[in-house]
Amino acid sequence: MNRNEWITQAARLQSADQPFALVTVLSAQAPTSGKAGDKAVVTPDGQIHGWIGGGCAQPAVIKTVRRALLDGQPRKIRIAPSDESAERDLGDVLEFGMACHSGGTLELFIDPVMPSAMLTVVGDSPVARALVGLAPRVGLRVAVVAQGAQAADFPDADTVLNSDEASQVSARLSSPFVVVATQGRRDLQGLKAALALQPQGLWFVASARKAAVLLDTLVTSGEDPAAVARIVAPAGEFIGAQTPEEIALSVLTSVVAARRGRESSAPAAQAALTPPMGASAVATSASVASSCCSTTAATEPKEAAKSKALAPVAASACCGGSKQAAGQAAATATDAVPSRTVEPALALTAVPASVKSSCCGG
Repeated sequence: MNRNEWITQAARLQSADQPFALVTVLSAQAPTSGKAGDKAVVTPDGQIHGWIGGGCAQPAVIKTVRRALLDGQPRKIRIAPSDESAERDLGDVLEFGMACHSGGTLELFIDPVMPSAMLTVVGDSPVARALVGLAPRVGLRVAVVAQGAQAADFPDADTVLNSDEASQVSARLSSPFVVVATQGRRDLQGLKAALALQPQGLWFVASARKAAVLLDTLVTSGEDPAAVARIVAPAGEFIGAQTPEEIALSVLTSVVAARRGRESSAPAAQAALTPPMGASAVATSASVASSCCSTTAATEPKEAAKSKALAPVAASACCGGSKQAAGQAAATATDAVPSRTVEPALALTAVPASVKSSCCGG
């Protein structure tokens, strides 16, 4: 067996964007066939490419690799002679008993290598282009969906679809994270394409006012109200962003937070608790999520249900007063860029209902 086979296999799996674990022998006490420094690539189905010792160690290694590939966390294990095959968590190491007659002790480090997550950017706006350029710098693969898009215009994207028709998008893409940054060009079509992907996180770059109208339209057009209610708008962390690049950075910060597990399991619960939503209910959930200076993205349905008079609430927000009300009266639902007074805010998939969204320090 070629002990360096792991190098070739690791390159192959990584280029195919397939998960695997690199297993390294840290120490070996004779008699063992594995030696310190031996390595192997282990796949989720239990294939071992390389050399980390004989058959006695392999069941424990494969079992631990599968666990590591589920949560992405590395592990150190020790396989030692024992009359029982039980495992013990010793804090810094997981110990497995080995009943094989050969004896010997192995310590191994298991390092999971996960495939890059895919971020789909819907739209061909300045913010969309900035996102496509930034996302690969934090380890995300990028797909672009925009009507009439040209691959040459998005050199950092892995995939470019030139149609935003929902059925075509869902047939060709699978993506856990989606940002809709259409900014006035085919907003509704872009949102429908995003919903068709059934992503883990979905952000919409728009003002709360515009989002309320469009989310209402999505529900009345037949989209699942629970899925619509999970769209985060306005999108992004509140960093005082003004330029397209800054807005893209704020949104990408939220995507990274969700990718690293800061998102809550609340969306599923929220869907279960969401009552039948009509136009007013969706508009409420989108509008209540924002105040004049910041937002709490993805407000709980319970909060939305408690808000009975949206327009007065928005008009009397602590930072805008009558000036804010006048600005809202003059604005239309087709704002191309989020207002500077409604900057991108914390855009996790869900935020506890107890978190206040007041701009004045609530």
